[in-house]
Amino acid sequence: MACAGFTCSKTSLCAINILYVMVSLLMIGIAAWGKWFGLVSSFQVVGGVIGVGVFLFLVAVVGLVGAIKHHQVLLFFYMIVLFMVFVVQFSVSCACLAITEEQQHQLLEIGWNDSQTTQRDVEKNIDCCGFSSVNYNGTCEASCFSSHNCVPCAVTIQQHADDVLHFVGGIGLFFSFTEILGVWLTYRYRNQKDPRANPSAFL
Repeated sequence: MACAGFTCSKTSLCAINILYVMVSLLMIGIAAWGKWFGLVSSFQVVGGVIGVGVFLFLVAVVGLVGAIKHHQVLLFFYMIVLFMVFVVQFSVSCACLAITEEQQHQLLEIGWNDSQTTQRDVEKNIDCCGFSSVNYNGTCEASCFSSHNCVPCAVTIQQHADDVLHFVGGIGLFFSFTEILGVWLTYRYRNQKDPRANPSAFL
């Protein structure tokens, strides 16, 4: 069987968790970079991405320490948390891949109406005004507003929403399989005896 030895299981588990550490730091860095350069002004969006990044970082550190020390309690909790993350991420990824165009429009409209800050960010970054229609009697952050040649944001967003959802769903699905691999490796690794330990010691 591939990777049946203690050292191979330990190395594989460490490698997976190092990958998760890098991904979490990348998420935190991108969110902070977007906030610093004013690409995203919504604190809720930035805070949400950073929160997910910090959570993933902590889970990865627990898994890494547990793998290095062969710590039974840390590995057990890591395995349980990673399995729950897998269930959530797999479900969300499948939903992203299966969502219809009408459902996309409804979700985008809910997100649009939920935050004035998000509306301003979208209008400024993709040069559009309003969601379904342009109201030139109101205010808009887009540069096209002064020349009265703006298009509704729903048109522009909808063009890219399907591609983005499929991309996010595909990436999420890929990482969900690495998570279930991590759960399987952790389960096997917990039940393997360290060849350098006392042969009469408990697992």
